[in-house]
Amino acid sequence: MADDQRTDDEQHDTKRDGNAAAGDLGMLFPFEVTTMRVTCDGCGAEGVVGETMAYITAIGTVIRCPSCNAVLIRVMQARGVYRYDMRGVRHFAVGGR
Repeated sequence: MADDQRTDDEQHDTKRDGNAAAGDLGMLFPFEVTTMRVTCDGCGAEGVVGETMAYITAIGTVIRCPSCNAVLIRVMQARGVYRYDMRGVRHFAVGGR
């Protein structure tokens, strides 16, 4: 079932804050990913990954913008291979601020 087609109850059962996605994202980024600043490509909102919404299931993780609910990042793991889709992130920044 597509992310946008899930019922509210299904989404509530798997919804966490962005800190819960640190393990999956940590496989790609060699720094504390929960403090990485991301800008939503959909609405332009900026914030840190730890403040986003993460939906975690057995097949993967979807990280959504807390402002507009657009998908920022998708992570899928199958047979030891991680696949990352970051099309929803306009840009990200590490350090500073």
